Amino acid sequence: MTNQEKNTSDSPACDGSVVTKSADGKIHCLSIIGQIEGHYILPEGQKATKYEHLIPLLVDIEESNEIDGLLIVLNTMGGDVEAGLALAEMIASMKKPTVSLVLGGGHSIGVPLAASAKRSFIVPSATMTIHPVRINGLVIGVPQTFHYFDEMQKRIISFICDHSKASPEKIRELMMRPDELATDVGSIIDGDEAVKYGIIDKVGGLYDSLYELKQMIKKSRSTQNGTSRKLS
Repeated sequence: MTNQEKNTSDSPACDGSVVTKSADGKIHCLSIIGQIEGHYILPEGQKATKYEHLIPLLVDIEESNEIDGLLIVLNTMGGDVEAGLALAEMIASMKKPTVSLVLGGGHSIGVPLAASAKRSFIVPSATMTIHPVRINGLVIGVPQTFHYFDEMQKRIISFICDHSKASPEKIRELMMRPDELATDVGSIIDGDEAVKYGIIDKVGGLYDSLYELKQMIKKSRSTQNGTSRKLS
């Protein structure tokens, strides 16, 4: 038998998703790419990750006796904030070992998605774009609208800081920098800076993230076996 094989369980199929099997365990690899599509369908020709597809898939991964861990590969360019935050909350609340790997970019809502895993990695050439919450289309110019934006921003900052080593002060500073983006407010940071600011745990690639996930699986199995012996 080869070290890797296609998923043969009853888990639902999903584009950009594969299950690998080795002596170290069965790992579900899930890619989150393009924009996070939420309440509105994006125009044709745009790469999108549909959150309504990922929600039941994450439930299945968490409940499956066949899956030992989850690797989330991220290359995002923003999208629906509420949908992205919902996915991040689901990943963060999973008991299964989870590791995220940022490739290419982690734009906007991709930052909390990267931080949502129990351990996070970023390749050296990847960037993370951090900017304030904004919206396209018609906006009602009343104080309540700006209050809503501010509250949403607080939720995002709180999530990132609760699931990483970053401080709220540093995230706000990165969000509000006026001199880095030509037509926007915010910051673009590379892999080393993301680790330096505590947003991501380590700089590393595929091997590093898989190795970390396998170590977490091994530890999880050891804990489960110890619990089983106590119960018996």
